[in-house]
Amino acid sequence: MAPGDTGLAIETSQLSKSFGTRHAVNNLDLAVPHGSVFGFLGPNGSGKTTTIRMLLGLATPTSGSISVLGRPMPAAGQDVLPHVGALVEGPAFYPFLSGRSNLLRLDAANPRSAAADRRRRVDRALDTVGLGQAARLAVHAYSLGMKQRLGIANALATDHELLVLDEPTNGLDPQGTREVRHLIASLAGAGTTVFISSHLLSEIEQMCTHAAVMSNGNRVAQGTLAELRSGGNGTVVIHTPDADAARTVLGGLGLLPGGEAAQGGDTAVVPHGETGEEGGTGVVQVPWPDDEPAPESIVAALVAAGVRVRGFALERPSLEDRFVELTGEGFDVAR
Repeated sequence: MAPGDTGLAIETSQLSKSFGTRHAVNNLDLAVPHGSVFGFLGPNGSGKTTTIRMLLGLATPTSGSISVLGRPMPAAGQDVLPHVGALVEGPAFYPFLSGRSNLLRLDAANPRSAAADRRRRVDRALDTVGLGQAARLAVHAYSLGMKQRLGIANALATDHELLVLDEPTNGLDPQGTREVRHLIASLAGAGTTVFISSHLLSEIEQMCTHAAVMSNGNRVAQGTLAELRSGGNGTVVIHTPDADAARTVLGGLGLLPGGEAAQGGDTAVVPHGETGEEGGTGVVQVPWPDDEPAPESIVAALVAAGVRVRGFALERPSLEDRFVELTGEGFDVAR
């Protein structure tokens, strides 16, 4: 890390991009730590690709500032971009050339690429994405998933400090998706920062250490995945034949019940803290804000008061619930 480095591979401040009266990106602040796998998440049309194009100098910001690998963009693009691999808006190749020939020509167009080991690097990249056996096949015969992997191979042909991938699993079958996931994990383990744009929440959850959530051009959340999950209150759920006593204990701990009981299936389902009885066992459900008190303290207090605990659980809103709450619209959670 260079002297004075902030520890961030990407940093933006008040970054905005407008097209006429439409604000595609609005006052965006991003902080992508070195060595992280950073998910840039949001519904289609939320400003993700426009942001990536600005980060790479492919679009000029209306206002705000960008720093990539500690250098201002786009001013330092000639020095920065050779250290950045990217796949943006899907790969485009010469259809009647083989996958290998395409990558060799693209690599030769890079003035900073070493010619001496070009073939070795291209073959290694093809093997890494599982296209070694199809390297001599013309690209027009490739499936969408194979073309996507070829685009990732192109980004991997030279070693980079930062890899920017726009929807990297688009068009991949489940096996291909797993391979890309493992590939990204191995790159991050070797010290490469990976910035992934996606509208697939499940992929972000499985691949990323950090994330930012976009909605209508605005960043609505940012942090580690644990921090994003913890943004919503949890719920304490207790199964006990001593429901009234349990409520008294929970009230003393500051977990205040409220609401009405409702029956569901074979078990009394009690939203917001009331109790129900079925087969001698009640269910008490109360909010658990800010992770306090600790779960073990709740159980200890119940037992100390003589409450018979037959089941205890802490439930949190899923990451999907949090993102829908933040954006007001749904995300794709499975392909």
